[in-house]
Amino acid sequence: MRRTAALLAAAPMLAGLTQIPAAPAAHAESKATGSRSVDVSITSLTPTAPKQSDTLTVSGTVTNDTKSTVSGAQVGLRVGPTMNGRSAIDTAAHRTGYTEGLDGTEVDDKYAKKIGKLSAGTSRDFSLSIPVDQLHLGENGVYQLGVSLTGGTSSQPWPQVLGIERTFLPWQSGTARKKSQLTYLWPLISATHVTARTDNDEDRTPIFRDDRLAKELAPGGRLQQMVALGKNLPITWVIDPDLLATVDAMTKKYEVQNPSGKGTTAGRGQTVAKQWLDALQKAVDGKQVVALPFADPDLASLAHRGKNVTGTLSHLQGATELASTTVETILGVRPRTDFAWPVDGAIDSSIVDVATSGGAHNVIARSDSLRETGGLSYTPTAARQIGGGNTAVVADARLSTAFTGDMSKAENSTLAIQTFLAQSQMFNLQAPDKQRSIVVAPQRTPTTSQAQAMAAALESLSGQWTQPLSLGQAAKAKPDPRATQRVPSSRSYPRSLRARELPTEAFDKIQETQKTLDNFEPILTAKYRVVTPFGNAIRREMSTSWRSEAHNAAGFRHDVQTYLSGLTKKVRLVPKTDMTLSGRSATVPVTLQNNLVQGVELRLVLRSQQGNRLAISDPQLVNVEGGHSQSVKFGTTANANGPVWVSAQLYTPDGQPYGREMLFEVNVTEITSTVILVIAGGVLLLVLAGVRIYVQRKRAAARSGEDGGDGEDAEMAHGQDDEGDSEAPETDRRDPAHALVPEQPSDPAADTGSQSAGPSGSGEKVER
Repeated sequence: MRRTAALLAAAPMLAGLTQIPAAPAAHAESKATGSRSVDVSITSLTPTAPKQSDTLTVSGTVTNDTKSTVSGAQVGLRVGPTMNGRSAIDTAAHRTGYTEGLDGTEVDDKYAKKIGKLSAGTSRDFSLSIPVDQLHLGENGVYQLGVSLTGGTSSQPWPQVLGIERTFLPWQSGTARKKSQLTYLWPLISATHVTARTDNDEDRTPIFRDDRLAKELAPGGRLQQMVALGKNLPITWVIDPDLLATVDAMTKKYEVQNPSGKGTTAGRGQTVAKQWLDALQKAVDGKQVVALPFADPDLASLAHRGKNVTGTLSHLQGATELASTTVETILGVRPRTDFAWPVDGAIDSSIVDVATSGGAHNVIARSDSLRETGGLSYTPTAARQIGGGNTAVVADARLSTAFTGDMSKAENSTLAIQTFLAQSQMFNLQAPDKQRSIVVAPQRTPTTSQAQAMAAALESLSGQWTQPLSLGQAAKAKPDPRATQRVPSSRSYPRSLRARELPTEAFDKIQETQKTLDNFEPILTAKYRVVTPFGNAIRREMSTSWRSEAHNAAGFRHDVQTYLSGLTKKVRLVPKTDMTLSGRSATVPVTLQNNLVQGVELRLVLRSQQGNRLAISDPQLVNVEGGHSQSVKFGTTANANGPVWVSAQLYTPDGQPYGREMLFEVNVTEITSTVILVIAGGVLLLVLAGVRIYVQRKRAAARSGEDGGDGEDAEMAHGQDDEGDSEAPETDRRDPAHALVPEQPSDPAADTGSQSAGPSGSGEKVER
């Protein structure tokens, strides 16, 4: 609400010489006591651009901010002179207090609103209705319109202007000779809402930072109003494809992080998300759609801080390509992707270079950045050739910033609408015979009330001194040869904007995440499950929306990197203890564990630190399903005894190291020829012992026969012994002594080696 000082109105001519000096005294006091003013606010003015046959209605409120009662208070309408240029409108809008001569005369007293007494601190509403023909408007133009309160105070009892509020009344009798071509950008952009995390399920359920977007999409919400209002307006839609992708994800199952950071809850925005997308598809039908690069990357931050970090600019090209696919898939329209929109339209040579490197040939600038230096008496058309086949589409700064204030107050929105109309008409009147295009690029994320004020202003322009033009057509318009075409240097970039850019450290972190993703991707069998969400998360880390959330931006980058690193560690080699190998050859097992929900493919390499003592077989390709482990065996050949360090390293299929190298010690205990001779000697002793026992038994049997008979009996006994001798092998096989002779293995050294576990506590038992 505008506060005006109680400045001088001419003192009334009263009778008597003693009263004549009162006028200058009152004038001096009103200047010195500006805080003792009456506030006048205009909350409604209809019609905004009246015709001769209309009745103008002005409504508002007056508030007595003085410490005494105002007597004889009356609210009246004052028509001032026509404005002689766009700068004159700016001057009048910022002027405070009443100035006789500049603020015009009050319209016929019969149209005034008499209030009478207005006590200190009180407010009264008013409404003035005046036929337009009683305003005595003359030539076409912008007229200053004032609503003033006159009255007297206890110290100055004569009628005087105690408060005034100014606005503007565009007046157009008949049709403009050549209407200006107006391009109004209607942005659908929001903050980053989706994290890189997904639930560990087959649906890859996304996890949102919060559920604020559901409120914006709901009836009465910011984005719902943007679509509902824009549907019937002559606008060009400018959309961040990330918003579409996010809302599309909301139409299905999604989770929302709890404020505590622990756990999630089910998102509830499915219904409003579906309704919003359906409404948007209908709203953009037949309108031009311009898609910004995915996630609306901060071009100025990239140009000033990010381009020196290797690989950063490559993200911009990918974001542009993804933009077209996203919009076409979700909305069913093919968007323009050759426009770049730096923050507030502020450009310099480095920003233009970065923007064009991403595929844009048209840069949306603003006239307070690409300033006119050619001394033109009018505002030139928007398009400018800036070299290299590129075009700067210069938005008008006055019109683009017309609705940046608090439009939830009726006073502010009413004044903003009238100022917007006044400036647009004055643009036309500057050169009425020269048709020019004018572009309006408002703030990126208008509030609900700002969007409503913007829509009201555009509706008021219908059929007046402008005609709609798409952004693509505006870019093709013939440039004014005298208009500024030189792009400012980086030194001219506003400090206030530079202070809010993403720091260089942010781009270092982004590239760290990208390198981690690049190393992780080759091992995955279902790459899309990881590459898509993390690729989008990296693009979101560069979003323009982080300019007002530096702390949250750093937290988002940290969470993305931490989560991705955690996933990479789910594929690992199981740590090994030291182990012992017995024999010249054996196998070494190494276990690969995969705790992901998808399969992986890697190459496993074992290396001996002393290849002349222990040789290891060739690397092996390993495929492990999600949630499984697999043991991989490597053959070894020992050439010497003793400990040898062995390293195990995973590699991606394209040959890049994956994870940390694992070291473990292998102790080789080879079986020598001396040991084999000792074993053979023992076996021989067992054989000899068995023969000796057999001979002794045979002799004992012979002696027993001699003692028990003679002659024939003895001979028979001897004969029986001979038969027994012939059957000795069968009897020997039943003899217990025969069982003491072990069956000799074909390769005693190999068997022994395969069974040896090494010294106590030396490590793992290894199968050959």
